[in-house]
Amino acid sequence: MREVVFQNENSQRWQETENYLKKRKKTDPDFLASLFVQLTDDLAYARTYFPSSKTTAYLNRLTMLAHQQIYVSKKENIHRIYKFFKYDYPLLIHKHYKTLLYSLLIFLISCIIGAFSASQDQNFVRMIMGDAYVNETLENIEKGEPLAIYAKQKPLPMFFLITLNNIKVALMAFGLGAFFSVGTGFMLFRNGIMLGSFQYFFHSKNLLAVSAMGIWMHGTIEIFSIVVAGAAGLVMGNSLLFPGSYKRIDSFQRGAKEGIRIVVGLIPFFIIAGFIESYLTRHSQLEWLSIAVIVISVGLIITYFFIYPIILKHNIWKK
Repeated sequence: MREVVFQNENSQRWQETENYLKKRKKTDPDFLASLFVQLTDDLAYARTYFPSSKTTAYLNRLTMLAHQQIYVSKKENIHRIYKFFKYDYPLLIHKHYKTLLYSLLIFLISCIIGAFSASQDQNFVRMIMGDAYVNETLENIEKGEPLAIYAKQKPLPMFFLITLNNIKVALMAFGLGAFFSVGTGFMLFRNGIMLGSFQYFFHSKNLLAVSAMGIWMHGTIEIFSIVVAGAAGLVMGNSLLFPGSYKRIDSFQRGAKEGIRIVVGLIPFFIIAGFIESYLTRHSQLEWLSIAVIVISVGLIITYFFIYPIILKHNIWKK
C-alpha cells in the first residue's frame, strides 16, 4: 500500500485517538488498551513499508503517548478477556455487519431450499440426515416423545461432546474461507439445508411447534453462532478476493487475524448453547421453560451483537 493511501484510510482515526489521549484527564484503561493495540498494528506496518517517513515518526509518538497513559491508568484487576468482550469483540462485529448479513442470507436461503426439497421428496430428509437418525426420530414420535433423542445421553458427557463439536464446526466454517469464501459458503449452505429439511420433517408430522420448542431452546444461540462463524470465514475469504489497496498477502493476513478473533469470541456462546442442549432441552415439554430460554437467548443475541456494538461505536469518543 502506498503511504498516501495508508494515511487517507487511517488519518481520521489517528486524529480522534490523539484528541482522546490529549484532552482526557481520566481515561478508561480498557479502551486505552484497545487503542494501543490498533496503534501498534499501524506502527508495525509503517515501520515495515515506510521506515523513515513522517507517518512512522508520528505513529511512534502517538503509540508512546498511549503507552504512558496505560501505565498511569492501568487497573491490576481488569483482565484482558474482560476487555476483549467488553470492547474489542463488539466493535469487531460492528465492523463486519455487512459480511454477517451475507452469511445470514446464505443460511436462510439454504433453509428455505431444504424445506422445499423435503416437501417435494420424502426421501430427501433421509439423504441429508441419515436413515439411522430419521428412524430413531420416527420411533420416538410413535412413543409420543419426538425429542427423546436429547434425553438419551447423560448431561455432562453430552455437554462436552456437543460443545466441542460446535466449536469444530465453527472452525471449519472459518477455515474453509481460505478457499476464496466458497468453502464457507458451502458449510453455511449445508447446515441450512439440514435445518430446513429437518424442520419440515416435523411439520409433516404435525409436530413443528413441539420440535421448535425443543430445537430452538439451544438452536437460537447455536445456529446464530454458526452464522457468525460463517461471517468470519467470509471475512478471511473476501480479504483474498478483494484486497483493495493492500497487497493480497497483507490483506489476507489482516482478514485471517480478524476472522479468528471472531471465532474465538464465539466460544462462550457455544458453551451456553451446549449447556442448554445437554441440561435443558430434555425438559422441552415444559412450555414455560422453552419459551423463557428462547426469549432470553434472542434478547442476548440482539443486545450483545447489535444494540451494544452500535451504542459503543457511536458513544465511545464521547466518554
